Amino acid sequence: MDHVVLEVGLAIILIAIAGLLSAKLRFSVIPFYILMGMAVGPHAPKIWHFDFRFIESAPLIEFMGRIGVLFLLFYLGLEFSVGRLIKSGRSIVVGGTIYILINFTLGILFGLFASLPIKEILVVAGITTISSSAIVAKVLVDLKRTANPETEMILGIIMFEDVFLAVYISILSGLVLSGSTSVGGVILSALIALGFMLVLILLGRKAVPLLNRLLNIRSNELFALVIFGALFTVAGFSETIHVAEAIGALLVGLVLAETEHMKRIEHLILPFRDFFGAIFFFSFGLTIDPFSLGGAVWLSLGAVVITLIGNFVAGMLAGRSAGLSPKASSNIGLTIVSRGEFSIIMAGLGKAGGLLPMLQPFAALYVLILAILGPLLTKESKMIYKALDGIFKFKAPVKETKLKTQEEG
Repeated sequence: MDHVVLEVGLAIILIAIAGLLSAKLRFSVIPFYILMGMAVGPHAPKIWHFDFRFIESAPLIEFMGRIGVLFLLFYLGLEFSVGRLIKSGRSIVVGGTIYILINFTLGILFGLFASLPIKEILVVAGITTISSSAIVAKVLVDLKRTANPETEMILGIIMFEDVFLAVYISILSGLVLSGSTSVGGVILSALIALGFMLVLILLGRKAVPLLNRLLNIRSNELFALVIFGALFTVAGFSETIHVAEAIGALLVGLVLAETEHMKRIEHLILPFRDFFGAIFFFSFGLTIDPFSLGGAVWLSLGAVVITLIGNFVAGMLAGRSAGLSPKASSNIGLTIVSRGEFSIIMAGLGKAGGLLPMLQPFAALYVLILAILGPLLTKESKMIYKALDGIFKFKAPVKETKLKTQEEG
């Protein structure tokens, strides 16, 4: 542990270099952070007799990365609000169901096509179904799309995915680790996850007047301590009841967005979001072994193609169900195509259960490709939509067509 501070300092410098390089090339910064982490991670080779790999500091950097995810989702919640989320409740449930059904079904079919055993098929389906909340949050904020009409559906799908994840991990853990699972336990996990989200949202909205008074703190130091304490406590508690800590952070942001102190909180969080968010993607790269990826190339590429198709179709259908325009609907599918932390968790579950070793390199390469493609597709979504609209001639939903007719009249 003698050189941890030095390693963390060097890591920050490398992250800054990756950021400067991405700005120079005018490309999304996320892939640069990940690739930089891969280049200097514990799995990277030594350079001559020097060892520049981040080994001693890897656990600390990983923890700082977890903090980064919390700040990213918390800030995204601040940019949104509970009110907007509640108004879109029904459409979010419909859209989330469409998204999960399409992507999970495609994941199962892909596993069958690859002739994998049943347990491996279930793990692969989990890997390919859940999008990365951290990458999605980063892209939405960077591209200033938090006020877009489709953002409600994107956030809703992320939360819906978390309920699905709580249920699915309960089932998969039973099947993979112990060979059995309890239906009652699965139902209980789902109800606890859903109930926690609903209670926090509804109580948070009712408590806005009280929160306004409690947060009327003149000292910036005390104000920061209160906000950070609430963020970490709720996020940490969320994890204990099998709700992702990132979703807990998102919920805290949604609640505080309703208060009169929202702008002050946003100003406070911004530098922490940027700093720790960058460390998250770097730490994610540290976990990937570049020399284990070769054996999973074709399987990963096949899964990427399936995911791109499934996400676009799911986004179009989810958006149409909510009465969004074809362009906004296409943004949904292109924005949530990124895969990340949850896919790696699924692969880790397969490893713990002694399943085929190919699951780890498959997940790593699959996630890496989509972590690079996702932000790029989101940034160029307008051009992609125009190209596809020229081929398929997308039609606006009935709601939107009627609205335009009334406006013209």
